[in-house]
Amino acid sequence: MAVIHGLLSCRVSPFFGIFKKISPSCVCMSRAAETQRVRPSSSVTTDSQHGEKYCLDLVRSRDYEGFLISLLLPEEARRSSLALRAFNVELAQVKDSVSQKTIGLMRMQFWQTAIEDIYKDEPPNQPVSTELWRAVRKHNLTKRWLLRIITEREKGLEDRAYRNLQELESYSENTQASLLYLLLECLGVKNVHADHAASHVGKAQGIVTCLRATPYHSSRRKVYLPMDICMLHGASQEEFIRGSREQNIRDVVYDIASQAHVHLQHARSFSHNVPAAATPAFLHTVVLEDYLQRVRRAHFDVFHRSLQNRNPLLPIQLYLRSWKKTY
Repeated sequence: MAVIHGLLSCRVSPFFGIFKKISPSCVCMSRAAETQRVRPSSSVTTDSQHGEKYCLDLVRSRDYEGFLISLLLPEEARRSSLALRAFNVELAQVKDSVSQKTIGLMRMQFWQTAIEDIYKDEPPNQPVSTELWRAVRKHNLTKRWLLRIITEREKGLEDRAYRNLQELESYSENTQASLLYLLLECLGVKNVHADHAASHVGKAQGIVTCLRATPYHSSRRKVYLPMDICMLHGASQEEFIRGSREQNIRDVVYDIASQAHVHLQHARSFSHNVPAAATPAFLHTVVLEDYLQRVRRAHFDVFHRSLQNRNPLLPIQLYLRSWKKTY
């Protein structure tokens, strides 16, 4: 019987993989030879298959856009991309999944220790950790970026609004941009212009994520939008919690969205000097551009129903941008 290759190593178009229903048996299988190069043990082969499927399912359910983007990466980087995104999801969901800050700090400490152990070739027996260990070994990933993501996510457990837009940009640089630096390493890209572009894309992504999450946070009586911009327009946290659509709320959203657009434009200003091999790492610009256009059409009403719906054309838009090798 012929060996069935997994999604991340099969010879099919990533575009086809986006729309095809992914069967668990197809997902978890990977090449035996590749697995043996990483860790020669039949029991570990099973663990590797489980880890790969676990990361894929986690990213598909909690970071659907990142899942689509990962499928469009070159074959040698797909599995590592999913491991990194699964790691990011694990950290991001700590804040909403714990009732006490102490528990959240304990989880962050687990990941701090896990990263140190991964670089000692002693990864914890945890699916994301083992997949991350595999990615670190394969691409020689920089430990500093992984630790910086954890440190910044830990600061986010303070559960308060950003004092100003610069603080939100700093948070975005240390989380989203750090993830992009790691993706560039997975793609084998070392280029100063690509790094500059990644910094701006990461900041734009962090700002847009904060805007997109506002309805969800408001429903839980939480507001994280920069306080300086809210104060500038006389917008109170209570107004966001009520889901107000008054002009001053729209003005806050306009100012924040405009800053994301500025970073997006700055990132694209480096496009002529960024190697073609780096462009897959910046496919998230398609998602950012889509949201900014939709919020503009909604007259910057962040609570507009249209903004809560997933764009059904996004997979096609991502594929076309990937085919054009632009961002």
